[in-house]
Amino acid sequence: MTKTGATSMVLHPMVKLQRQVRSLVDSKLIKSSDSLWKIALLYGDDWPHWKQELQDFGFAMQDPVSELLLVDTWEESDD
Repeated sequence: MTKTGATSMVLHPMVKLQRQVRSLVDSKLIKSSDSLWKIALLYGDDWPHWKQELQDFGFAMQDPVSELLLVDTWEESDD
């Protein structure tokens, strides 16, 4: 059996978060100029996990949402 078309790839969890946040901006629930901490209100119990992920990638909770949306590639550091 041969595969045609694109190979399925597993998305990095941050890509999924980024897409969800972009959807929130597109639907005008938050603004791209809002601070990242504002999405905490929408993630509830999952927020500590996402906050840690964002901080691991060098984000501060005061950074604007637009900074998260600008990331092209999410790569883990082996440090």
